[in-house]
Amino acid sequence: MNNDVAQLTAKEILEREFKTAMRGYKPEEVDAFLDQIIKDYEAFNDRIQTLEQEVKRLQQTAADTPRRSAQHTQPQTTASGTTNFDILKRLSNLEKEVFGRKLYEDR
Repeated sequence: MNNDVAQLTAKEILEREFKTAMRGYKPEEVDAFLDQIIKDYEAFNDRIQTLEQEVKRLQQTAADTPRRSAQHTQPQTTASGTTNFDILKRLSNLEKEVFGRKLYEDR
């Protein structure tokens, strides 16, 4: 357990002994309450460890993301060195040429 978060461990709570006085608390009630506190400590510790692992995983994912997005933003080139944009531009020009003629011929 990280000592910056809590000063006591579940084991320290379990092993803690108190002096008894003439009109002290019922030991059974104190023990039951301490058992409940121990369970809470253990649950909180488990949750903290789970969240710390999740933070590390997300930090790693975030560190990898710029590299992946940079790869996707670069223009894709074909074997002849032309990009998809160049191909689309040529296709558009061909469509204008073919369909433009038909539009003018139909009139």
